[in-house]
Amino acid sequence: MGLTLSSQTIATFPDKLNFLFEQHRYKVAYGGRGSGKSWSMARALLIKAANEPTRVLCAREIQRSIKQSVHTLLNDQIQALGLGAFYEVLEAEIRGLNGSTFSFTGLATNTVESIKSFEGCDVVWVEEAQTVSKKSWDILIPTIRKPNSEIWVSFNPNIDSDDTYTRFVVNPPENAKVVKVNYTDNPWFPEVLEIERQHSEKTNPDYANIWEGDCKAAVDGAIYSNEIREAQEGNRITTVPYDPMMKVHVVMDLGWNDSMSVILCQKGISDLRIIGYIEDDHRTLDSYSAQLKNLSYNWGTMFLPHDGQSKDFKHGISAEEIMKKLGWDIRIVPKADIESGIKLARMNFHRIYFDKSAQRLVECLKNYRRSINSATNEPGAPLHDEYSHGADAFRYLCTSIESMKNESWSKEKIQYTNRGIV
Repeated sequence: MGLTLSSQTIATFPDKLNFLFEQHRYKVAYGGRGSGKSWSMARALLIKAANEPTRVLCAREIQRSIKQSVHTLLNDQIQALGLGAFYEVLEAEIRGLNGSTFSFTGLATNTVESIKSFEGCDVVWVEEAQTVSKKSWDILIPTIRKPNSEIWVSFNPNIDSDDTYTRFVVNPPENAKVVKVNYTDNPWFPEVLEIERQHSEKTNPDYANIWEGDCKAAVDGAIYSNEIREAQEGNRITTVPYDPMMKVHVVMDLGWNDSMSVILCQKGISDLRIIGYIEDDHRTLDSYSAQLKNLSYNWGTMFLPHDGQSKDFKHGISAEEIMKKLGWDIRIVPKADIESGIKLARMNFHRIYFDKSAQRLVECLKNYRRSINSATNEPGAPLHDEYSHGADAFRYLCTSIESMKNESWSKEKIQYTNRGIV
């Protein structure tokens, strides 16, 4: 059984969101609070599913219970649209008289195998998509491959390096309609929210993110959030050219299963310039050495963390010994507690410039944050995660700045090409 419904007669939408009734593979709405993007998507999907049998999957990155889904929002819109007789709202599913269904899931708990059950979906709506990981997107998108199937995405941006923002806003895929929508685009923006917004504008430093849909400088609780914001405002994340008259120093955080992080920098009179960054895993030290030497820079010192002196239990040789044999001038960064290193990094942050090629390092610093005690809500030690390796290398760099020299570090002739050096 079907209903003949019209978006023009049954419901109205903010003008910017009328594209929800157009044909696009990806329909993306992002922005701040009060824009109407979530209830508009819920309303549009209910109309679509009432007009024709539609299998809709409503997803979030984390969903531990139905309360953490858009189930309540859809139920509210069913009542607002007068569709209570058409839709049966069950505890974990919504069913239409024409066979349409709305189901709910958390993406993070699914595997490549379990997500195959989504293959027959007509529409996947991913709400609060700013939290969705690259892994989840990489699994979900190829799975939704039914002819004319669509992926709807709604979110309030977090930081500009988040995978969702990068994937759909910075580099949108083919056949994507991407719209930024804010409270100013919602003609039904309620007075109670307007009062809240005006207060927030005067008092909340995150106003631009919450209400204007602009990206934050760093994630909530990021250790270097203030420093990153100041670097952005001071245009210190920019194009930083290599200067052949200055030494290029290398700072490494060692890893194998974990990421190896490599920072390339040049020390000026009053500044430090990060001109490159490498991050990878399951690669040998000689492969990193070869990659660096191919750059043909005017090399200075290579700084290794204290564990660079530890001998490998399989081969009985340390990273320090390996790199020395490969021709590098090595200095070991003295072991120091993490908090002292963070303090030193903050002290030096104001004079550091980041080349755009080191964007991954900037991403690590934006996301580097502390663990939170679930019982006391007190911050603890920095998290060990995918962002901590770059942050560790940055800490070693700041610890080593005073040891970086621009004069020749060796009387011996370097055995590989140095640009600008005869």
